[in-house]
Amino acid sequence: MDNFEDPKTSMNRPVFVISALLIVCFSIYGSAFNEHASASFLSVQKFLVGNFGWFYMGVVALFFLFILYMAFSRYGSIRLGPDDSEPDYSYFTWIAMLFSAGIGVGLMFFGVAEPITHFAKPPVGEGGTVEAAEKAMLITYFHWGMQAWGTYILVGLALAYFAFRRGLPLTVSSALYPLIGEKIYGGIGNTVNVLAVLGTMFGIATSLGLGVMQVNAGLNYLFGLEVSGLNQVLLIGMITLIATMSVVAGLNSGIKRLSQANAVLAVFLLLFILFAGPTALLLNSFVQNLGNYLSNMVSLSFHMYAYESTEWMGGWTLFYWAWWISWSPFVGMFIARVSRGRTIREFVVSVLLMPVGFTFIWLSVFGNSALFLELNGAGAGISDAVVNDMPTALFVLLEQFPWTSFIAMLSIILIVIFFVTSSDSGSLVIDIITSGGNERAPVWRRVFWALSQGVVASVLLLAGGLSALQTASISSAFPFAFVMLFICFGLLKGVKHDRDEYYETVQQNS
Repeated sequence: MDNFEDPKTSMNRPVFVISALLIVCFSIYGSAFNEHASASFLSVQKFLVGNFGWFYMGVVALFFLFILYMAFSRYGSIRLGPDDSEPDYSYFTWIAMLFSAGIGVGLMFFGVAEPITHFAKPPVGEGGTVEAAEKAMLITYFHWGMQAWGTYILVGLALAYFAFRRGLPLTVSSALYPLIGEKIYGGIGNTVNVLAVLGTMFGIATSLGLGVMQVNAGLNYLFGLEVSGLNQVLLIGMITLIATMSVVAGLNSGIKRLSQANAVLAVFLLLFILFAGPTALLLNSFVQNLGNYLSNMVSLSFHMYAYESTEWMGGWTLFYWAWWISWSPFVGMFIARVSRGRTIREFVVSVLLMPVGFTFIWLSVFGNSALFLELNGAGAGISDAVVNDMPTALFVLLEQFPWTSFIAMLSIILIVIFFVTSSDSGSLVIDIITSGGNERAPVWRRVFWALSQGVVASVLLLAGGLSALQTASISSAFPFAFVMLFICFGLLKGVKHDRDEYYETVQQNS
């Protein structure tokens, strides 16, 4: 325990210092050697995609199967807390929180862009057809579906179990306690937590980068603001400042109110597009998309396009799988913190179905609205706009709806709020990890992490834009995927010991 300073600061010094130094070094390298950094990012992406694509696909499928086993085996009845514990939140409130976790910058950016991209340029076959449209929604559902949330659930379940039932710190390394014991407080545990910090940092930076690209595109659409790296960096600076103010305001005054506003605006935008567009067709498409997804989920989970010569996998499926892995400490800790007192089965099933359900509705409403316009010849060039400049996708779609300027401005505000809440929440999660699970660390440290996210996102945008953002996620996820494999072993060993103790107690009392 000698890694920790005075309880008043509760800093795990090795984790904080090493994480901070690595992020600072990365930022200096990316900004001072911009061209070299861009070339390096591209080389890393090609290497990992070309040689380890099978690994990303395999582990994500494994994580999904593992959490299903945990839910429906004899371990599913284990409570995330003492046996007599009650949930901290009502079921309705808990579900509402899970909904808020399922929406974000990514859905705003890719909700229109991804289906249209796959429609215009499918991985194989002819684009622009009815078959291409159906396949585009199937692929989009797959990328945002149960496998994605399987990665979050794995980390969240491990954090909740070891923190609330075993009384260990709310850090990723605690999940390895059954494997390495007290070494979670030493070098091995610190290394795991550093990897979690880096994965979270680059995962969030990717989201922030996508968000600011879309904000820049929206402001260009409304006010003619030039789309440029400089303007995007300036926008990151301004929005990061707002996020920092939210951090200083505190959890209840800052992020809580922003999250509430967030949810209201998101639901309003969703309902507006649903009822202003072809409502019946959108609802029909949702049902059909869901059926296609459930029918093809197994084959898609292992489809590597090994018999086709395509680079599509690296830019899409493998990027998403890496992005979800990078985000898993962030989202996992959030859903863990609000799930104390739930059973493992209740946790897995609810977290798997509720956010995914909302995500699928969102994708069907926005994605199919654009696809219907394109198929009916009334798309006003949505496909061309998306292929040429992906961040403009949402705003090109909104041109086809009434109150265009108002809805476009509302969308920009929504993206900014998503940006702020992601940055604020991410700062909190990273700070908890670097504080050994302490949730009441000094505000200045959360401010530091919030500013760091803005800097990293800026560096990535200047060093290669979307390609650099994808590389950051793919690279940071690679080592953390191995950590997650050990988390599976640690969690399985922990719950097995738990059940063995339970049955031994029952036998002694009988």
